[in-house]
Order: sequence, then structure tokens, then C-alpha cells
Amino acid sequence: MFCPRCGATQSDELRFCKACGANLSAVRQVLDTGDTPEKFDWSKTWVAEMFMSAQEQKRRQLEMERQSGITPAVRRYQEIKAGVITGSVGIAVAVFLNVFMEGIIRSGKASFAAQEILSHLWVVGVIPMLVGLALIVNGWFVSRKIVELSKENRQLEPVETPPQALRSGETTEFVPSRFSVTEGTTKHLEGTGQN
Repeated sequence: MFCPRCGATQSDELRFCKACGANLSAVRQVLDTGDTPEKFDWSKTWVAEMFMSAQEQKRRQLEMERQSGITPAVRRYQEIKAGVITGSVGIAVAVFLNVFMEGIIRSGKASFAAQEILSHLWVVGVIPMLVGLALIVNGWFVSRKIVELSKENRQLEPVETPPQALRSGETTEFVPSRFSVTEGTTKHLEGTGQN
């Protein structure tokens, strides 16, 4: 048997590697049974998210948005876009209901009470139109302040620079130095004219 840690050849009766001391009986047990000592991690499931505090959930959501590139400016744009779409759908529903119900009323098959209800049914389209208008106003005015505050906070945050890693000591690369030990010692000889 080969030791999985150091690769040394070992006899099958040994419990520990002679070279590095690795537990060979545990390695044999894993190979024979196929069991892995890894346990199930509940913190990586939806159960852990269920028990998170609201503040932690919000922090996690903001971090995911930041990693996805969703900034407050992008959110503002998406909110205004959603408002335009929702408002347009509301207007379209109102126009459709008005034309459709007017056709039913003019057919003459509806009673007078039904005609009264059908003639005002177009108001249903006003609800999504007002929701869209509210999204546009919120995105245009309120979210502008949020974008400005996030820009100010970003300017106040210190810029994180990655730590400088040291090069490997086993390199054969020649790195020229930025200065010389003898650089300033021979300057006085240039002006004397002595050879």
C-alpha cells in the first residue's frame, strides 16, 4: 500500500505510515466501506435561511445584489421601467374594457342595470395605471435620493487594496535592483580629471 500523504510504500499490516505517521487503518476503512467522514451541513440549506434575522436576510440580499452588479442606480432604473410598463398595461386594460363593454351595451341585450355597471367597468384599468404612476414617481424622486446617498457612502468608504504577496523564495528569475551600492561613491572621480 502507498501512503496517501507522502507516497511511501508500506506493508498492509501497518496501522501508521513509517515516514509521515498518517493513519493507514483509517484510509483502508474508507477504501473498504466507501464512507466519507463528511457530515451534512445544515447551514447551507433553506432551513438556515428560514431562521435568519430580518437584518441578516437584508444584508445577505444586498451583498448578492452587489456581487451581481445591481446598484441603487440600476434598481432605480428598473423601478421606473416597471412603472412605465404597469401604467401602460393599466391604460390598455381601461381602453379595452371601455370599448368591449360599450359594444355589449350597444348590442341591446343587457338590461338597464347591467348597462350601468358595464359602462363603469373600465375603471378597473385605473388601478394598475395608478400603481405604475406611483412606481414612476417613487423611482424618479425618492430613489434619486437613495442613489445620491449610496454615491456619498461609496466615496467615504476606504478602498480595499489586495495584500501584496511575496514571491516564492525558490525562483530563478533575475530581478534587477532599483539602486546600486556604488552609485554615489564614484561621482567625485568624474570631475577631478585624474586617470
